[in-house]
Amino acid sequence: MEFQSETLADEELATITGYQIPSKQILWLTENRWEFVLTGARRPIVGRVYARLKLAGVKPSAVNAVTETWSLDLANVS
Repeated sequence: MEFQSETLADEELATITGYQIPSKQILWLTENRWEFVLTGARRPIVGRVYARLKLAGVKPSAVNAVTETWSLDLANVS
């Protein structure tokens, strides 16, 4: 099983924004009202859960961005 980072990879961010250059990515993210943070090198960082919600047309919030905990219930399996 492959582990995915909590943040989008550079390639994923470039695919979403259409830009490789960080300053252009920042401009696109700002114009399209995406939340992001900047690294010390001024590269934008976008959370993976946030991006999934945004791309699904859901307005991300603290409530719907929390991953639900679940447990396996085999009570009805025969």
